[in-house]
Amino acid sequence: MNNLPAKFKINVREGVLELEGEENFVNKHLEKFEDIFKYAIKEVMKKEFENSFPSNKSSAIVTSSDIEKRFYQKDSPPMVSKSRSNSKQAKTSVTLPPIPVDLKSNVNKIGLREFFATKKPSNHYEKATLFVYYLTKFNKEVEVKFGEILSCYEEVEEKKPSIIDIIKNSIRYKGWLEQGTDKFTTRLTISGENFVKFDLPQIKNMAGHQLTIPSSTTSDTTTSIIGTV
Repeated sequence: MNNLPAKFKINVREGVLELEGEENFVNKHLEKFEDIFKYAIKEVMKKEFENSFPSNKSSAIVTSSDIEKRFYQKDSPPMVSKSRSNSKQAKTSVTLPPIPVDLKSNVNKIGLREFFATKKPSNHYEKATLFVYYLTKFNKEVEVKFGEILSCYEEVEEKKPSIIDIIKNSIRYKGWLEQGTDKFTTRLTISGENFVKFDLPQIKNMAGHQLTIPSSTTSDTTTSIIGTV
């Protein structure tokens, strides 16, 4: 039997690969020619992409798969994978609304405005801790919601901060507050209680007497006069 002449034809532009010859020859060389063919496609299309895009190579990354897709789908727009090295992830901000809470004075407690004016907190960490103290001691709340703290800011007509950041930093750096069991809640610590009770100015009544504030162990005690300053 005469051996058939071996022939092969490659047309990169049209995507044609033809092999002619004996079966053993075709099987042996088909895979190798396919690799050569794919490489040729990539080289041709790479040049096309380089000519069609700006010279700033850092603005886009063209992959081998993009080149092949572009070759077989000539009418489709070029597929470009943008570099993520300089990309910044967008931060999701959480907006918490104020939660209504009783902050007015009555026969059993001082109003928040008077309490705030007497204690004179100087920054947001002190203010937030004072509000948690007030809601814990006077409103008998075990855990205070962030929205209730915002209502305290409105009651004393103070500018509201990013309350999530203030509470988080107070927990981390001051130790006056601690994380509550529920999300967006906080609790007063012993350190925070001592700060408001002793480091900030003492509360006095109209006659110049110092007033007691209910402690954690005597939460049912109402405000009373304990002596003259």
